[in-house]
Amino acid sequence: MPTFTALTTLTGKKAAEGLGEAMERLDPEPTGVGVFEVEDGSGLWEVGGYFTETPDETALAVLAAAFEAKPFVVSELPETDWVAHVRRELAPVEAGRFFVYGSHDTDKLPEGRIPLLIEAAMAFGTGHHGTTLGCLKALDKLLNEGFTATKVADIGCGTAVLAMAAARVWEGEIIASDIDEVAVDVAEANLKANGMSGQVRCVEAAGFDHPELSAIAPYDLIFANILKGPLVALSPEIGANLRVGGHAILSGILNEQADDVISVYLQNGFNLEQNSQIGEWTTLVLSKQG
Repeated sequence: MPTFTALTTLTGKKAAEGLGEAMERLDPEPTGVGVFEVEDGSGLWEVGGYFTETPDETALAVLAAAFEAKPFVVSELPETDWVAHVRRELAPVEAGRFFVYGSHDTDKLPEGRIPLLIEAAMAFGTGHHGTTLGCLKALDKLLNEGFTATKVADIGCGTAVLAMAAARVWEGEIIASDIDEVAVDVAEANLKANGMSGQVRCVEAAGFDHPELSAIAPYDLIFANILKGPLVALSPEIGANLRVGGHAILSGILNEQADDVISVYLQNGFNLEQNSQIGEWTTLVLSKQG
């Protein structure tokens, strides 16, 4: 059965949500409609629909005009086994001593590396994205410099691959949090798959707003692989929850946003230790001043 997509962008959350609701009343109706903020600081929102019949392009054009959106781009998608496709495309990732892989690549585990199993179906946080890879490489560099930690927080953990990496090299209190309940369930599943159940606590929380996060603070190391806006907003909390001399590894930052994030953290008592780029993404390592 063919699948069609119809995608557009426009400015403003309210208009985007209104357009999404209007799309649901189309004939033929879409099997699903998504409304997402474009995470590049542009203020744009993407609205898209999935159809099993060819969508009515005239009706789409009318909706685009009514909501001051760009013209819809309609495409037909080939029939694809997406998990099998992802498995073929996502080769194992090496980040220093860490080796991130899917179960289909178990036979490729090299000796002397620290394995982290993340299934291909859980694509965000597999290590292939420049932000996750950057964080793992930053952690590897800290380890090479002799840094140790007994209290670690992974804020906005996704698959919890960063928390698991920390738990592979250090014993202590390690906690992973995410605002998304599904991400917390995924994190727990990944810990179980890696034989690490109980080594990392997983909680649902926005930022540090959870009693278990507060109870462990101050931390030696805080990961925050999220986005520029939340990183800037969380800078006072990250500073308050990090011990003097502790490190923060931050990512989810587009290269052109890095200077703004650095400026905010310097104002909140941090020193910049490392600024690295992978593709369009920047990873920062900062330390808390005394």
